Amino acid sequence: MQAPVYNAQGEAVGEIELDESVFGVAFNEAVVHQALVRQLANARVGTASTKTRGEVSGSTRKLYRQKHTGLARAGGRRSPTRRGGGVTFGPHPRSYRQRMPKKMRHLALRCVLSAKVVDGELKVVEGFGLNEPKTKEMLRILDSLGVDGSALLVSAQSDPVLVRSARNISTVKTLPANLLNVADLLSHRLLVMTTEAAKRVEELWGQRA
Repeated sequence: MQAPVYNAQGEAVGEIELDESVFGVAFNEAVVHQALVRQLANARVGTASTKTRGEVSGSTRKLYRQKHTGLARAGGRRSPTRRGGGVTFGPHPRSYRQRMPKKMRHLALRCVLSAKVVDGELKVVEGFGLNEPKTKEMLRILDSLGVDGSALLVSAQSDPVLVRSARNISTVKTLPANLLNVADLLSHRLLVMTTEAAKRVEELWGQRA
């Protein structure tokens, strides 16, 4: 599978051969959905907590006598119906973690990468050509590449210059290739990766991997 390669000025300067085992996979909606739900669930900290009527502080003494007051038959002040009382069926610390087989996780990632190719939402660049962190230069490069919405910029390795150049652009996120994930791919319209990043992705999730 051939894909055009662009330079930082937005000009096509060649082509790259993409591994069809990574970028040419049929879309499996069920697997992608499960992978996304798992990732979002695993990001939850699960620390929300409330106290039941047995855990709040306060006397257990009956507030007033049962009969002949003209008031409701009230028990202790810890009752959930009273201010400062316990909470009924409130949240308690728990783990939201979900498990998913490695092969299914990898398949989901390949499905989303392939969908980006099919929809014309993948751009491969020689490099971003940034010698120093400059947001203005990053905006110029994105404009040259025709990026007019949200974009995920992927480099082969962690690139501090790229990160610092793009971190003030609210619609752009940067990632090294080994941290690619389903949630970030689905939440950004365009995927812009360097040729080295594309090769790294194939090494990690291709047939040879």
